[in-house]
Amino acid sequence: MNPKKTDLSQFKNKHFQPGSISRRLAWYVANRIFINTSILFPSIFKSWILKLFGAKIGRGLVIKPKVNIKYPWFLTVGDHCWIGENVWIDNLTQVSLEANVCISQGAMLLTGNHDYKKASFDLILEGIRLEDGVWIGSKSVVCPGVTCFSHSVLAVGSVATKDLDSFTIYQGNPAQAIRKREIV
Repeated sequence: MNPKKTDLSQFKNKHFQPGSISRRLAWYVANRIFINTSILFPSIFKSWILKLFGAKIGRGLVIKPKVNIKYPWFLTVGDHCWIGENVWIDNLTQVSLEANVCISQGAMLLTGNHDYKKASFDLILEGIRLEDGVWIGSKSVVCPGVTCFSHSVLAVGSVATKDLDSFTIYQGNPAQAIRKREIV
């Protein structure tokens, strides 16, 4: 018996149209020059560029060098959020950060995946929501469809594959609750 195998030649992505080619090309250039760069452009200028491309940005965004944002028109950022160096927001669909969210260096927010059960390896898209006061630790990964509820913490190097409860600290791969977050 021959089991069915993955056949990437069958992959069809026509249903996924994140924007016109000219819009995506213009963003690619702007992202490389102004956002995903080591040049220390001020955060207020980076916020303006993101808004120019359709992102909804609140007041007081701090965005460090070498941040990579796939499509700003699928990004909403609340007031007083921090996005650390080398963060990758791979937002093939909506990513929402509420107020006072901190995403530390090297973290990744991933909204796309593939259906490994299908030979054609179909694309699966699910948004990500980070509620007020969430902290995503350095080198952590938030997977498609995850909501990090108010003031949850994803510890350094951890992987959130499921929703994170409010005021709870998670660690590991997959991330597990390790204790309550108490703010004094």
